[in-house]
Amino acid sequence: MPNATTSIPTGPPSRSVAPSVMARMLLPAVAWGLVAVLAFALPDRAQGFVVHPYARLTHWLYVGMAGFLFLIALVSRYLPALRAKACYWAPWVTVLAVFTGLWELLTAKLGILPIPFFQPPSALLEVYLDDWPRLGASLLSSCRLLAAGFFCGALAGFVTGVAAGWMRSVGYWVHPVLRFIGPLPSTALLPMAFYFFPSGFSAGVFLIAMATWFPMTVLTWSGISSVEPAYYDVARTMGASEWFLICRVAVPAALPSVFVGLFMGLGASFAVLVAAEMMGVKSGLGWYLQWAQGWGAYNNMYAALIVMALLFSSLITLLFAIRDRVLTWQPGEVQW
Repeated sequence: MPNATTSIPTGPPSRSVAPSVMARMLLPAVAWGLVAVLAFALPDRAQGFVVHPYARLTHWLYVGMAGFLFLIALVSRYLPALRAKACYWAPWVTVLAVFTGLWELLTAKLGILPIPFFQPPSALLEVYLDDWPRLGASLLSSCRLLAAGFFCGALAGFVTGVAAGWMRSVGYWVHPVLRFIGPLPSTALLPMAFYFFPSGFSAGVFLIAMATWFPMTVLTWSGISSVEPAYYDVARTMGASEWFLICRVAVPAALPSVFVGLFMGLGASFAVLVAAEMMGVKSGLGWYLQWAQGWGAYNNMYAALIVMALLFSSLITLLFAIRDRVLTWQPGEVQW
């Protein structure tokens, strides 16, 4: 990954920018401008009865993207922080423009990629503009189910891990259960869960909680058990109670392992969420994917996948931000 900060001049804001830096900032604008020229210059190829009503709007979005990036390049001459970010992301934005141009060329312009499996970019825009009520409701349903299941699983895993790590008697009973049930994929419990639970939503919460509970318990238990005994000895010499040792010594020392468990549980919950929504829950992004597949609406599938990727990536980013905020003594040790 290029490191733009090594080639960006630092110091007070200045209008003098090295030509190579300016060219690097203008490159994405030029690339998106070429995509716009390609979109307007070549006519769309007719493919059966398929009509894309937002094709012209998509072309104007390319123009808007090129203009926006050109404006960023001009403004960043006076803002060193913005200039550094613009230079850093310029290669990625340029590659995105190349990808979009090829996508437009192979689908709408030349029709090389077959419809309906491959749709032009305007087909995705059509989904977001025309089907946003259904897609938005699916997104909210997935968020509600994921939040309920992940919270229950993380809380249960944290309590179980602390109890097992602190009390040997609890660890004695929990350990065989963990070894027997923990490695079992939660998706294998789908038929049983949808039979025993009164609704698809409660069954989905149970499955996501199970997927989160196992890594959360194991990592919390490991973190509590690996705390240095000297920490407890020092606290006891100062008159610390049992509750103080757990809450103010053991748990803070185990927080790095706890966050690793949260990351692993969150990743596992994504897979279970989609599987549960496809199999039994009658709403959510997983259900939307299956519904779109049933109707052969592949543009809806791609649109839902993009929303899903943005949602999951945002949640992981949020969890990393919370981790960096809580574990201030370990800033940036794990990168995302």
